[in-house]
Amino acid sequence: MKKKAGVGNIILLQLVVMIYSVADVIAKFVSRQEFMSARYIMLFMLEFAALGAYAILWQQAIKHLELSIAYVNKAMTLLWAMIWSIFIFHESLTLQNVLGVALVIVGIIIINGEKEADQ
Repeated sequence: MKKKAGVGNIILLQLVVMIYSVADVIAKFVSRQEFMSARYIMLFMLEFAALGAYAILWQQAIKHLELSIAYVNKAMTLLWAMIWSIFIFHESLTLQNVLGVALVIVGIIIINGEKEADQ
């Protein structure tokens, strides 16, 4: 039986999504390295490990939560990408970026709230 998408489950799901976004950050660092250099291989293996951890944790999440809830929350990768782009890569954001992510977050909150009300 699938569990309710309570706050604790949503927080754990966000940690899984954050791990997925960290793999993307590592991939960007890999792309900046000389192909097949020692640093390239090390970062590539780290990215592979992060994706492996994500895959295992994602399977556990969908085992305990409805797929619709888990998959909708995966869209939070956009927020994590925006956070990483500011703090790690010092990229600038536009108002459209912020509004787009805010719209996604509102949608996720609505979907999570509807699923909780149905149960």
